[in-house]
Amino acid sequence: RGRGDEIRVYPLSFKEFYDVFNGPKEDAWTKYITYGGMPYILTLEESEQKSKYLKNLFENTYINDIIERNRIQRDDVLDATIDMLASSIGSLTNPKKIADTFTSNGIKNVTNKTISSYINYLIDSFMINKAGKYDIKGKRYISTPSKYYFVDIGLRNARLNFRQQERNHIMENLIYNELLIRGYNVDVGVVECYEHDKNNKTIRKQLEIDFVCNQGSKRYYIQSALNLDTREKNIQESKSLNNVGDNFKKIIIVENDIELWRNEDGILIIGVKEFLLNKNSLDL
Repeated sequence: RGRGDEIRVYPLSFKEFYDVFNGPKEDAWTKYITYGGMPYILTLEESEQKSKYLKNLFENTYINDIIERNRIQRDDVLDATIDMLASSIGSLTNPKKIADTFTSNGIKNVTNKTISSYINYLIDSFMINKAGKYDIKGKRYISTPSKYYFVDIGLRNARLNFRQQERNHIMENLIYNELLIRGYNVDVGVVECYEHDKNNKTIRKQLEIDFVCNQGSKRYYIQSALNLDTREKNIQESKSLNNVGDNFKKIIIVENDIELWRNEDGILIIGVKEFLLNKNSLDL
C-alpha cells in the first residue's frame, strides 16, 4: 500500500494490429472488427482457429475466474447478463433494466443489487468498461443509465457466436477503446435544448453526444456515425454538438475512408481508420 501503481495493458489497438498485419489495410480492418486485438489472434490463420481461441479464452479464463473468485452461485444469471451487455454495446442500460428483463422472462429472485455486483465483477476482470452519463450544461454526472463497452471486440463477437455484427455499434466500441488507450477519461454526454413543435409550443429535448473526452485541460466532443451521405444526416449528427455552447473541439467519425473536411458548423469529419491510425487525429 502506498508503493504500488497499476499499469493497464490493453489488447492491441488497430494501429498496433495493422503495424504487424501481413496484408492490405482493408483486410486488417475486416479481421480486427471481427476478431479483435488479442495478440495471439495474429498467429492464427484460419477463421475457425480464431473463433475457437476466443471462445475458449472467454469461457476458460474470464468466466471461470469470475465465478470462482467471486463465489457466484447464479452462473446462469451471470451468463445472461453478459449476453445482454454484449448485445447492447452502445445502448444506455442499468442494473434495474436488466433485472426487469429477467423478471419479465419468468426468472425469479434476481435483484438490481445482484446485477450491479455481477457487472462490477465483469469490470474488475477487464472484460468490460463503463461509460457514465454526463450532463454537459449542468456540469454533473447522472447516476443512471450508463453504457458498457467490451475491452476486446473479438471476445464480444465470440460470445455472440459472431451473429450480431452491427457495424455502427462495433465502430463505437472501438472508438471508445481507442480514447481510453490514449489516456482520456470518457463519458457519454447529454445536452438539453429547446425546440418549437408544429404548434409553436416550446419543448425541451435531451440530445446525446457519444463521447465527452477529458485529459487535463483538453476536452473533445465526439460523435460516431456510419456516414453523412445526406444533408439531413449531417444535420442530425451535428445537432447535439451544436447545442453544447462552448468552444472545445467537436468531431464526427464516420466509417468510410474520406478526405478530412469540416462541415459548415466547423465540425471536423474524419474516417474511422484515419482516426485510429493517426495518433494526432484529435488535433488535426
